[in-house]
Amino acid sequence: MHVQAQVALFDIEGTIGSIAFVHDVLFPYARERIDAFVRDRRDEPRVRSLLDATARDSGVDVHDLPAIVRVLHEWSDADYKIGPLKELQGMIWKAGFESGTLKAELYEDAVDAMRRYRLTGVRLYVYSSGSVEAQQLLFGHSIFGDLRPLFGGYFDTAIGRKRDPSSYRRIAEAIGIAPAGVVFFSDHVAELDAAREADMQTVQLARPQDGVVAAKHHPATESFEGIEVLR
Repeated sequence: MHVQAQVALFDIEGTIGSIAFVHDVLFPYARERIDAFVRDRRDEPRVRSLLDATARDSGVDVHDLPAIVRVLHEWSDADYKIGPLKELQGMIWKAGFESGTLKAELYEDAVDAMRRYRLTGVRLYVYSSGSVEAQQLLFGHSIFGDLRPLFGGYFDTAIGRKRDPSSYRRIAEAIGIAPAGVVFFSDHVAELDAAREADMQTVQLARPQDGVVAAKHHPATESFEGIEVLR
């Protein structure tokens, strides 16, 4: 499959990296440490602001720390894409990655493809529900080494929800390119639908090991092998 585009935009979970790594390694790692993290760092300005935001978003008392922590656990168990939780998870993962306890398990075919695309002059960007900091941690501490030099930038839900077409238009505007010049890679059909509605090109990663079923209305592939992006 050949795609003509100036920019390749990547989802992470189920696309570049396995769903299992996120759900079976990263989420439990943060969940097991969030109580101690909040207890030890609750007076730091950034952490305090995230705890206050959690309280506001959930309707609990900003002074009721146990209730706030319970909400964070509930959000984590439900895999809610909520800013305060994502930032706190990112801070916990940061310590794990920087200590060497965590290494991002990415798909080799995806890493090989991204390196090929860069060599042909295609610009690479990431759009994930995880925070920009968490994205940079993943790519900075991967099993393939530091991959951050491959990317021109990162986007998270601060730019908008991943199922909202306007988010993809804002990303294209931030990059400085018409949406039609971007190809978006994701495993998630609703995200691909939103990107297509914004006039981006789309390719679905339907990896059997992640249990993803190919959609009929997007080009689909089981890996990046044989997928070329050409300017």
